[in-house]
Amino acid sequence: MSVQGETSEKIRIDIREPKHYQVIMHNDDFTSMEFVVEILIDIFRKDQIEAERLMIMVHESGKAAVGSYPYDIAVTKVQAATARAKEKGFPFRLTVEEA
Repeated sequence: MSVQGETSEKIRIDIREPKHYQVIMHNDDFTSMEFVVEILIDIFRKDQIEAERLMIMVHESGKAAVGSYPYDIAVTKVQAATARAKEKGFPFRLTVEEA
C-alpha cells in the first residue's frame, strides 16, 4: 500500500566476488620434493595425494598453479611458504598471477 506523494527509491547493490589470483609454484634443482609436499599440505591445505601430484607437475613442467585465492590470501600463503623455505635454505619460488 502506497501513500500518495511518497516516492519509492530502488537501491541497487552490486556485490562482486573478489578477483582471484593463482599461486604458481616454480621448479628449481635444490628444493627437496619432500619440502614441496610439506608446503602444499601445511600452507595450501592439500591432501597427501594432491600434494604429491602437484609436486610432480611442478617437477616435470617447471611450474604449476597450486591454488586460486583472493589477492591478500594468495600473497600471505606465498610469504609463509617463502619464509619457511628461507629458514631451510631452499631457493623455493612462488609467484602470484591474476586468474
